[in-house]
Amino acid sequence: MSQPVEKILQKKYIDKDDIRLLLSLAPAVSAGLFKHSHEVKTLQVGRKVFFRGLIEYSNICTKNCFYCGIRKDNQRYSRYTLSDEEVLEAALYAYENNFASIVIQSGEQSSKAFTHTIDGLLRKIHKETKGQLHVTLSLGEQTEDTYKRWYDAGAHRYLLRIEVSNPALYAKLHPDDLRHTHKARLEALSLLRKSGYQVGTGVMIGLPFQTISDLADDLCFFRDLDIDMVGMGPYVEHEDTPLWEYRNLIPPVADRVDLSIKMVAILRIIMPDINIAATTALQTLDSNGREKAIYAGANVIMPNLTPVKYRDNYLLYENKPNVKDQPDETRKSLEKNIRAAGDEIGYGEWGDSRHYKNRSSEIAK
Repeated sequence: MSQPVEKILQKKYIDKDDIRLLLSLAPAVSAGLFKHSHEVKTLQVGRKVFFRGLIEYSNICTKNCFYCGIRKDNQRYSRYTLSDEEVLEAALYAYENNFASIVIQSGEQSSKAFTHTIDGLLRKIHKETKGQLHVTLSLGEQTEDTYKRWYDAGAHRYLLRIEVSNPALYAKLHPDDLRHTHKARLEALSLLRKSGYQVGTGVMIGLPFQTISDLADDLCFFRDLDIDMVGMGPYVEHEDTPLWEYRNLIPPVADRVDLSIKMVAILRIIMPDINIAATTALQTLDSNGREKAIYAGANVIMPNLTPVKYRDNYLLYENKPNVKDQPDETRKSLEKNIRAAGDEIGYGEWGDSRHYKNRSSEIAK
């Protein structure tokens, strides 16, 4: 490890300039950073990786984000919504296979019917699994009343990715209208914390127009917001999106993967007790991407439990892996990935964010 890097890693507080230096390390000299983040992970959250069974509930979306394959105006996909029975079947698979947690993800919708349906599904899942299956929602911006309603129905974690924390860059990646504002995203994250959730967010890494300074700001944003969990990974381009036009501005695949692993490692160091996901996008660009993220600090992974017949219509980006794999195949593959990284699976454990627990304990005092 070089002396400047070692000096930074010994600091109690790593500032933005330090983060920029670490993100700029050449791949050949990053091993010391990853070794340190691995040690922090082992000490702070242990060597268990927790499953979150992913259920892609619907690809219907009211938004038109320039990077997303299921944006409202993309006519390539057949739109679908899972039936209650299909959701319950996937949830019961997770329950019976000792996952202990699921994620229900969807395109952004906010109708009264959608709110009511999710409320009912949460209550059914809670009943069918005797309250033993924890639920994370990733359903976009909602009202405070909706967030509270879903929390009361049994959801305890919520992932709302901001994608980029820089307001100017955010504006470049979204239509210029009231449905796509940086301010609304921040307000939604605040409402989630107010409603009692373990709150998660995340960003894309290697976007057109994005700088190392932007990525350093993203990590500082997570810390300043005192976030409980993060899901972030490399940007993967999609030809049916407006951002495809700027694909010549994105870093090479190897650089995006390297930057993503560095982001995981640095985040583990500056926020040692949060939950960090090893995202599917990493595996899309590097067959060993998730193992690298787990070693560097990630401790959550999301096996896809969506019925296979729907998965081709939920491609946020191109070349998504394991689209045709049945749940048993996915589980076995991920078990192999996790063990290859030297960790074990926290079967039967909710794997709640220690950061959330620690903050709650401090508030109680």
